[in-house]
Amino acid sequence: MSPITENDGAQVARPSESRRDPEWLRERLDAWIKTHEGPRAEVTSVEIPSANGMSSETLLVSARIDGIDHELVARVAPMPDSDPVFPSYDLDGQFQLIGHVAEHTDVPVPRLWWSEPDSAALGAPFFVMSRVDGEVPPDVMPYTFGSWVSEGSADQQQRLMTESVGVLAKIHAAPLPDVGVALPEPGEDPLRAHIRRLRDFYRWASGGRTGAPLIERGFAWVEEHLPAPADPVLCWGDARIGNIVYQDFAPVAVLDWEMATIGPRELDVAWMIFIHRFFQDLTEMAELDGMPAFLTRDDVAAEYERQTGHTPADLNFYTLYAALIHAVIMYRINCRAIHFGQAEEPADPDDMILHRATLDAMMAGTYWPALADQASSPSADRASSSADRAESRSPSADREPPPADRAESRSSSADREPPPVDRAESRSSSADREPPPADRAESRS
Repeated sequence: MSPITENDGAQVARPSESRRDPEWLRERLDAWIKTHEGPRAEVTSVEIPSANGMSSETLLVSARIDGIDHELVARVAPMPDSDPVFPSYDLDGQFQLIGHVAEHTDVPVPRLWWSEPDSAALGAPFFVMSRVDGEVPPDVMPYTFGSWVSEGSADQQQRLMTESVGVLAKIHAAPLPDVGVALPEPGEDPLRAHIRRLRDFYRWASGGRTGAPLIERGFAWVEEHLPAPADPVLCWGDARIGNIVYQDFAPVAVLDWEMATIGPRELDVAWMIFIHRFFQDLTEMAELDGMPAFLTRDDVAAEYERQTGHTPADLNFYTLYAALIHAVIMYRINCRAIHFGQAEEPADPDDMILHRATLDAMMAGTYWPALADQASSPSADRASSSADRAESRSPSADREPPPADRAESRSSSADREPPPVDRAESRSSSADREPPPADRAESRS
């Protein structure tokens, strides 16, 4: 049986659907699990979510071990012939990092089962963890467009915000690990190391292209406005509510550790703020109200300070840097789409970045003041001006994103990833997660 399903070239360009055959996977996993748990262990089924990620792949696995049925999730590195979104994947490092977090904190993470760094079994390294049932804020369409999050009461939304910020506080209190994170060079400031790795990823992602002028200006702005060095902590990396499984608006599983790093805690705080604003801006561009009062910059910063005693600093810098990370991820995804014929080359390469207006306005210093003015205006005025919100933030906001950009806007980050991206089983399990970016653990690859 072939490991590859019959699939067209579009799946090579954007592997949102698996190119592996489920029955082939079941047979291979079944043989593998017997070598680890004995001849009576068996894999009874393997399901591939219909909207899998663009980076590592997620498999939903049902297995019987010692006479007990288990629902599991396998994360598998991408196939080499798929021209992966990112240059390297350290799934064993991620497995070890999750174990580190489980050992040293009470952050809820799935139970870990096995890590297989060898490619012999499935054609790529993988690890296996328990499946956690619950609800995940959707990326497709974003939860701001209407979801269980937006339909929750004010108290429920407050609980989700408070406990999600609490996840960051607990992660940042963990001892610094030496596995599963991208480490700075000896003597190198962790933030500068992060920027260096992002630049390296951008150069690799450009693939010989001239690049995007907006991203180049973003890097120049970052270099000119670097904040003072801060004490490093363990950062989750892809710190957004779309990477958390919730039950009754409380976290029960924290997922997606591919972007984990050592750096200022503001990297996580700002990413959580920015990714919500990214979705909220998309919602307002669609002339919908969305959730403008949810996960605001002031509320997230105040809650983080309340729980940790640390006042997040330099958030203008760190939210812009989050937008730059996301821009690099979107640029890479669209470069691949163009290469494989799924999208046309835009006349302006900056059009490959859906949130170009936001990044422009942040560099101009107008983005956050415009939001403050909008929040202080009468609600009737805000409703009547919803169609003009994007234009008020940047002269470039009226540009229509290319088709590939519109598709990727629904998958965030990652995955992500974008970035920092999305999942089919988002309302039922910890299924498919999408890594995005610059900060996968390079120390082990």
